[in-house]
Amino acid sequence: MFPANGPGWKRRLADAGSEPLWSPGPVRRQTANVRRFIELLRREVDPGIRDYADLHHFSVQHPRTFWRAVWDFCHILGAPGLQVVEDFDSFPGARWFPQARLNFAANLLRHRDDEAALVFRNEAGARSELSHAELYRAVARCASALRGCGVGPGDRVAGFLPNLPETVIAMLAASCIGAVWSSCSPDFGIDGVVERFGQIEPRLLVAADDDLASLLV
Repeated sequence: MFPANGPGWKRRLADAGSEPLWSPGPVRRQTANVRRFIELLRREVDPGIRDYADLHHFSVQHPRTFWRAVWDFCHILGAPGLQVVEDFDSFPGARWFPQARLNFAANLLRHRDDEAALVFRNEAGARSELSHAELYRAVARCASALRGCGVGPGDRVAGFLPNLPETVIAMLAASCIGAVWSSCSPDFGIDGVVERFGQIEPRLLVAADDDLASLLV
């Protein structure tokens, strides 16, 4: 920090900003996802794309080709549709992938291995961890319970829950069956909760009976 009224502060600030705080090494640069994406576009779309500046220029000049390539490169599960963007010249108003069909939860739950998917630690120091496989099974159980309560696509599900793995599980369970999820932390206060949930008229409320979040549906 530099005193704004001290002598030469503008020059010192400019000097301090002339050098990067950190730069990745050559191995990290070559293995970065953005480098892999540049190489993909150079091979399959435009051999003139060699670095980030070229990539940015291409994205501005050919936004439809660029964003369709992003969809494929990220292996998004779903159907992108034929139209990449609608009303491109409207801002705001442009709609990207207006025909796309995908499921948010399906994309997040695509991995079923033993690698950590969620790592939780609370203020008291308690720690828990869920693998991708464990998270998938927990979401499947919760989704089955929601379906058993009559929740279907387009229904609203409200979560009155603290920031816990169980909250993520409930959100993904609602998403995977096409329901709309909205949540409030219990520290919002009565007026805040009523204001938010009153706008969506939820079909179901998911709440915690204590800080350990045993779910009450």
